[in-house]
Amino acid sequence: MHSIKDIRKDITNYEKNFKNRNATFNLKKFTDLDIENRNLIQKKEKLEQEKKIISSKQDKKLFDKSKEISNEIDQINKKQINIQNQINNIVNSLPNIPLDDVPIGKDETSNKIIKESGKIKNFEFKPLSHYEIGKNLKMLDFDLASKTTGARFVFLKSKLAELERAISNFMLDIHTQQFGYQEISPPLMANYSTMFGTGQIPKFENDQFEIKLDDDSRKFLIPTAEVILTNMVRDQVLNVNDLPIRLVASTACFRKEAGSYGKDTKGMIRQHQFYKVELVSIVNPIKCLDELERMTSCAETILEKLNLPYRKVLLSTGDMGFSAEKTYDLEVWIPSEKKYREISSCSSCGKFQSRRMKAKFKDKNNKTEYLGTLNGSGLAVGRTLVAILENYQNKDGSIDVPELLRPYMNNAKQISNSKTN
Repeated sequence: MHSIKDIRKDITNYEKNFKNRNATFNLKKFTDLDIENRNLIQKKEKLEQEKKIISSKQDKKLFDKSKEISNEIDQINKKQINIQNQINNIVNSLPNIPLDDVPIGKDETSNKIIKESGKIKNFEFKPLSHYEIGKNLKMLDFDLASKTTGARFVFLKSKLAELERAISNFMLDIHTQQFGYQEISPPLMANYSTMFGTGQIPKFENDQFEIKLDDDSRKFLIPTAEVILTNMVRDQVLNVNDLPIRLVASTACFRKEAGSYGKDTKGMIRQHQFYKVELVSIVNPIKCLDELERMTSCAETILEKLNLPYRKVLLSTGDMGFSAEKTYDLEVWIPSEKKYREISSCSSCGKFQSRRMKAKFKDKNNKTEYLGTLNGSGLAVGRTLVAILENYQNKDGSIDVPELLRPYMNNAKQISNSKTN
């Protein structure tokens, strides 16, 4: 969320940046509402002062005048609240401002490849897709999920279910033991204020799964653990010595994928329910960029340890998430598609989310300011499983288990139709 005062001071620059983010910003409407709002506030303050003077005189003859002023204040107050709500609705729907080094562009075609890592395997046979491999192994069942639940869900069975769990546990161990993240097992539902805090609501409300409850409270299944982890500092004032806070969680995530009709309808790439290991950092905002590099490096380490070819991409202004000021995507190589696919997205949000959450800290001079927040996938578990199935497949349909995952699978070296070696 942006400070209205900041927008007012540099409105032309904000308008330009919102345009680069593909966001609609009606400058005239915002300016007119802002001016009207301030005029009403000044008028109300003047009347309140006049009423105060009348009250101090304790003159009964002025009673009617005082009552008349009170009624006028009430009318102005109602009008001012309405105007303020309109301003808030505009500001709450505006995305974060991109940093200067973010490429300007409308979509992913303007993204910048930072590096490529790992060796792409040359198969002596035509590599199968992950859903063909899983079907042949009889361990991936989309038809059953469609019958019991609906489209974009899947049953993982036997060794593939075990592999999914192994991937998640492996990632958690690396992030906690090697990189010092604190593991959290959070709720999988969030209230409206929590969803608002990280920017999922109100702009992306249609993408969320809402839970129907008996009372009037609104609860949503989390689209990512970022939502619940970041809000752990909501409405708090921390001490600078408490920073940085680094959190990690492996959770189920739920998304309607409302804007992806017709995309990736086959396989596990775009599901309504999926698992993800999420990294969240709460830092002094001056440390955001350093922390973004660190967080991205932590996610890269997982890919490197699993020997999965990937590339690091700096997203353009038009491809970044709503709350981000700068984002790196990590894209893993998918042999059957002969292209890279996103497997992690690491973003610095600056003070954007902390303003929405009212999350602050006191610096060394005891000055209070908003925190810096970051989030990243470390990694998406389902897409990591997809990448392993395709990059580690053999001609006979079996799958080699990556060496570092074997201790998590009773030292199994291979997954096949007949047995696990």
